[in-house]
Amino acid sequence: MDALDQQLISLLRTNARTSVATLAHRLKVSRGTVTNRITRLEDEGVIVGYTVRLRPDSQPNEICAWMSIVVEGNETRAVIASLLGEPGVAALHDTNGRWDLLAELRAENLNELSSVLERIRLIRGIHTSETSIHLATYRT
Repeated sequence: MDALDQQLISLLRTNARTSVATLAHRLKVSRGTVTNRITRLEDEGVIVGYTVRLRPDSQPNEICAWMSIVVEGNETRAVIASLLGEPGVAALHDTNGRWDLLAELRAENLNELSSVLERIRLIRGIHTSETSIHLATYRT
């Protein structure tokens, strides 16, 4: 990836629905260049998909929580595979420091969150965890 690819990705991260013409204008290149680069980045697996970001208050009843996880021994790959199969896990991050993994959890209500936590705590290889419920977002 060169500097133009990185600028293109940055613009797409801000708004993946930006038209090719607008992207080309902002990057000062032709529309064909933008189209070819997006296609190449998709084909190479650099861009693996597009998503929608919702305003934090658009789903006021949904519960978001963060679970910090310590993995036993060399069980990280197995734990990651299990967590990626858990429907309550919205995102999973590898970290350094005290915690090995950070999972973003989503649930419709507290009972559902409790069920998600119970299922996760039963995953073989998870040594300990700590969960915090997300209360507010101040900057996105």
